[in-house]
Order: sequence, then C-alpha cells, then structure tokens
Amino acid sequence: MSDLATFRAKTRAWLEENCPPEMREPVRSDTDICWGGRRFQPSSPAQKDWLDRMAARGWTVPDWPRAYGGGGLSPAEAKILREEMRALGARSPLYSFGISMLGPALLKYGTEEQKLDHLPKIARGEIRWCQGYSEPNAGSDLASLATWAEDAGNHYVVSGQKVWTSYADRADWIFCLVRTSKESKQGGISFVLFDMASPGVSTRPILLISGYSPFCETFFDGVKVPKANRVHHENKGWDVAKYLLGHEREMISGMGLGARGETALIDGALKAMGRDEAGRLADPLLRGQIALFDIRARAFAAMSERFMDELKAGQAHPAQPSMMKYYGTELNKARHELVMAAGGSAALEWESERSHGGAKPRAWLRTKANSIEGGTSEIQLNIIAKRILDLPGA
Repeated sequence: MSDLATFRAKTRAWLEENCPPEMREPVRSDTDICWGGRRFQPSSPAQKDWLDRMAARGWTVPDWPRAYGGGGLSPAEAKILREEMRALGARSPLYSFGISMLGPALLKYGTEEQKLDHLPKIARGEIRWCQGYSEPNAGSDLASLATWAEDAGNHYVVSGQKVWTSYADRADWIFCLVRTSKESKQGGISFVLFDMASPGVSTRPILLISGYSPFCETFFDGVKVPKANRVHHENKGWDVAKYLLGHEREMISGMGLGARGETALIDGALKAMGRDEAGRLADPLLRGQIALFDIRARAFAAMSERFMDELKAGQAHPAQPSMMKYYGTELNKARHELVMAAGGSAALEWESERSHGGAKPRAWLRTKANSIEGGTSEIQLNIIAKRILDLPGA
C-alpha cells in the first residue's frame, strides 16, 4: 500500500471514530457554524468536541506548519483529508477569516513573532477576526482609503471609518488597512492588526433587505496600535492587501461549492408541485433548470479541485481567484433563485414557524450581496478580461 493510501485509510478511520454523529448532519442555521473567538458559545457539546479534536490534530488548518498550530500535511494529504471529510459528511470544525484570509498573509509577510503570536490562536479558534478594508468612499477603488494612522513613535494613532465590516460586532481582532502616507495612493498604505476591545473602537450594524446582516460600520477614534502589529513594511501594506484579497475571493468562491444541492431542490419542488405520471417533478421547465444547474455545479466543483491543486503547487494564475469568485457567487445566487422557484408561493413566507422565520427568502435576498462583497462582479470581470484573456483596456 502506498504512503498516500495508508494515510487515507488512517484518516478515514480517525474521522469515523472522532467526528460526532451530530457533526455529520447538514448545517441548518447560523448556530450550526463554529466561528470560535473569545465570546463564542458552542451550540452543543458535540460542536465543541469536534473543534477541540480537530484543533489538537492541527486539522483546522491541515496544511499550515505544525509550529503554527497546523497539521503539517502535504498538499496531497490535505486534499485526501478534504475528500474523506466530504465523504463522511463531516462539517468544517471552524470557520474563520483568520484561516481563510489573514493566516495566508501572515505566513507570507508576517514576522516570526507575529506568526507565533497569532497563528496558533487562529488554528485553535481562540480569536475571531474581522477585515477592515472598505470605506464609505473607498469600495471598488480601495486604494482611495482615508483612514489615517498618525505616527506617534512606537505606535500609530488610528482614526477613520470602515464599512461593510463583516461580523465586526462579534470579532475580537481586526486586520486593517490604514493610510500612513499621502505621497502615493497605493504606496501610502500600511497593514495593521489590533484588538477590537481597544479604546476608540466602536461598531454599528447595517441592516439589509433580508432583515439580517453580518455587516457593520466600524469607527476608529484615536485608536493606539503598536508598530509591532504592523505586518510587512510601512507604506507597503498594499502588497499584503492584494495577496489577502486573492485568498478572500477564493473563500467566497466556495459558495459555489455549497451550491451542489439538487436533491434538496427537487425535494422542495416536489412538495410544492407534485409528480407527473412517470414520478418526475411535474414542472418540466423547472426540472430542466435544476438539471442544468447541477451540471454547472459539478463542473465548478471539478474546476475548484484543479484550482486548489494548482494553488498549493504555486502554479495558479494570479487572477484565477477572480474567475473562481465570480462564477462561485453566480452559482450561489442561481441556487437560491431555484430554491424560491421550487418552493412556490410558500417560499415567500417571511415570519411563519413553518418557514423557520422566512429562512429561504431571507437567504435568497442575502445572496444579492454576493456580487458586491470581496470585489464587485464588474471588477472581477475586468480583471479576467485584462489579466487572463489579455484583452486591451479602454
């Protein structure tokens, strides 16, 4: 038996023994998602056990080095772990912007002290992070950001505002872009980390049309940030920002992987519309739309596997995350459109017990932000046109 085959067999056996049955069920609501952090309250003992067992093995971040709380797995081993978890139906033990965005940036640009300080806490789910990028007048044109970091010797004094800060009201720390020089647009930006409990930090939730929102406005009023918390060189934060954005878009593209769900779509449609004489969904148009969706979702899943292999091997095109982000979010929106169509008029119920508080329409409305967050679809298409297709600029 080859080394990888042996690893697969051992991994499968360990997961079978250690993944609680409750953690093999589909995620039903936000409480089923483990975000970790200082204030996180597990929804059940099984959720806490699953996080602890995976973190102890380093498998919340399987391909990070062991010195930083990871599993030290090779790309091939990490892929096997993902495959075996998917085969078992195991939930991810931890969702974290620290894992999907900040961690890769620290591994590339952070000092050894910063890596040892922050990465093991991220891997264990002890600190929950949020992202301070967009501002009221700096969205797609992010380099126009104005949040100012005044040099005060061994620390900065940060003042300004961020917007669309996901889960800022629940986060423990923030990774934040600040302006440290006005001489150059991209060249005057620095990347800093600080505690959200610092004096001068405040947040205000932003309500969306779904009636629910993870987004906040975030305000900084003279926040002291030690210079030891600056990642990479002063005025070189744009390098870190761009690298992190690639990983953010990779993360958001994962919405497309969650779009595989033709069985749930069919089940919902059958309840609303019934079957024809052959036992199929009675509405042939919707039946065809669901089948086409499933084909596209399967193709995207295959492409995602290839992209991950190329990324881990250092062979992915720098603009490929934009392509994955664009198509992944389009798939996610298409899935929710079909959920609404399959559910009929009952899918529009907003507050009933039967609809679980309008879960379907609220989720559908939430997807409208998918083509804005992490870089608008228009920006992604421009990047694809220029950097992948080599089309001339305007």
